[in-house]
Amino acid sequence: MAESKKELTVRLHVREMMYDITNKAYLTGRAREAEKTKDYEAASNMQASEDEEDSSQLRRSMAAHFTALKSLLGEYLNEDKTTTDNLINEEIDKDTTLELCFRLPSNYNNASADSLGKGIHSYIVHMTLGDWFTITNKADAKEYFELAQVSLDNVKRALYKRSRPVRPTYASGGGGA
Repeated sequence: MAESKKELTVRLHVREMMYDITNKAYLTGRAREAEKTKDYEAASNMQASEDEEDSSQLRRSMAAHFTALKSLLGEYLNEDKTTTDNLINEEIDKDTTLELCFRLPSNYNNASADSLGKGIHSYIVHMTLGDWFTITNKADAKEYFELAQVSLDNVKRALYKRSRPVRPTYASGGGGA
């Protein structure tokens, strides 16, 4: 019997992830200043920007977590890479699109595809923010790493969803015992 697999491609737009990261960093910094847990200077340092020094750190972190995620989800990834290096992915550096192509069992439940894509986005964003806050505000780093773990659990849950089998039907008098 021939193997029957489904292919599912998840596309992640780097600009969307960068916006999500910088927006969450901005809101977190603003909230800490409003709570009076950080002064204006510390809150400002928490607020990541797309300026070269911040952007470079964020993109390096994003690249590390994207490649780590590929290892974590490797069972179903369809990739034939034979060479690697320590450069930031060109797609991340140029604000284009990252792709993950999954080769899934034929009974994979496609209703989970959006959950898979959004979960991967959240995982990378939260891990990158965890790294950012490890540098700029250690008190918030742990929370973002915990959020990343929740996102990873959701990704795995979505990846392992299966559809229920459907009993075959037969034309009257045409089969069965």
